[in-house]
Amino acid sequence: MKLPPSAKTPLLLQYLKLIVDPIKYVDSLESRYGDIFTLMFDGIPTVFVSNPEAIKQIFTNTKQITAPGELNRDSSFLTGERGLLQLDGFQHKHRRKLLMPAFHGARLQAYGQRICDITAEKFAKMSLESETGKTVSMFEIIEAIALEISLGVVLGLSQNNEPRETSLRKLLPKIIKYLRSPFLSISFLLPFLEPILAKANPEGNFLSLRQELFQLISAEVAARRQQQPDNNHIKSSPTNILSELISIRDETGEFLSNDEIRDLLLSPLFAAQDASAIAITWALYWIHRFPSVREKLLQELDSLGESPNPTNIVELPYLSAVCNESLRIYPTQLFTFPRRVESPLNLLSYELNQDTVLRVNICATHRRQDLYPEPNQFKPKRFLERQFSPWEFLPFGGGSRGCIGGAFALYEMKLVLATILSRYQCTLAQQKPEQPRFDGLICYPANGVKMTILGQRQPQKSSQCYSLN
Repeated sequence: MKLPPSAKTPLLLQYLKLIVDPIKYVDSLESRYGDIFTLMFDGIPTVFVSNPEAIKQIFTNTKQITAPGELNRDSSFLTGERGLLQLDGFQHKHRRKLLMPAFHGARLQAYGQRICDITAEKFAKMSLESETGKTVSMFEIIEAIALEISLGVVLGLSQNNEPRETSLRKLLPKIIKYLRSPFLSISFLLPFLEPILAKANPEGNFLSLRQELFQLISAEVAARRQQQPDNNHIKSSPTNILSELISIRDETGEFLSNDEIRDLLLSPLFAAQDASAIAITWALYWIHRFPSVREKLLQELDSLGESPNPTNIVELPYLSAVCNESLRIYPTQLFTFPRRVESPLNLLSYELNQDTVLRVNICATHRRQDLYPEPNQFKPKRFLERQFSPWEFLPFGGGSRGCIGGAFALYEMKLVLATILSRYQCTLAQQKPEQPRFDGLICYPANGVKMTILGQRQPQKSSQCYSLN
């Protein structure tokens, strides 16, 4: 029996390297062992894969390779016991099908103008709070915008400053800050240190923050359900995910319980804020790092004229290419959620035993020389020259555990970028390259992408003749 090669690094050093710079570490392992190797991850021997054909097999061979919710139990402390990540089998498939309309098609388009309005209003307010020419953290501004979009699109809140809404607006950033703390990463990888780290953590006990969040979301669900007592006669389409969940029925024909709705809301609530803010900020960095990229984007945006329809914006080819290239370099997930081998399996000429854990190495797949020549270079045109398969480009994961909100995240990303770029002139405050800082499955800009807002921008008249190359 031939098994994938295993890293020889001492276990504690593996943990530390994964925490400090997982991309650099797995790249070094790929250089040594190839595109399949074994690593201790969360204390479990796990096979990492970055070969597109093997990824296709992992995502499509659902009989021999499953994605059980029990493998995601570590995240239940934040997403609850009934979130999509924790569900299995038919129930997972059914809940995913119920949620899908909220993130696609007509529902997605219904969010468009709201995203643009929130972005314009929040960016204008925060830019006015800073003197013209003053250096600002673009990450902080985008986080504030993403928070309002998250509260608006996921929960249907609209800045009314009611007590529960005000509490959520303060609490969510606190939890996000805690989740980025190295204390949390270390406690996941080294559980025996958790009691010590909990006392040393300056943010306080996370369990109290979690309890407060659960109580606030539960109260909002209950209040909203009272506002919609007759779910059989909802006349208009819901314009937020919470209203969508209140109106749908489970596989038995019953409405979802308040607790189940709460748990199903938690993942999209955090994703719409945290992951989206990180992706948008990285894109702004790359766009302003390369003036030619910014100029082409502005030409494309100006070609739509004044007050373009959100649907037309998201269909712009160069904007799409820029977003994809940014997500290629720093995807919203570095690795997919774990899978499990249910019966002996041959993968890339290796024999995998039953119960072997598999994870797709997204960051390494996105850096394959055979797929992306000069992979460390920001080159949007590669997405204009070639259409990549779901096994080659997978910033939101894939298969049954692919991020259900991936389409929404990309939609939000395009509209926020278009709104800011078309209205404001900004420049990077320093030419020193922005470095990533890692937090588990994602990476965010360590210095916050410091930028200078030079002022408002007047769209240029366009003849609609511009080069995308």
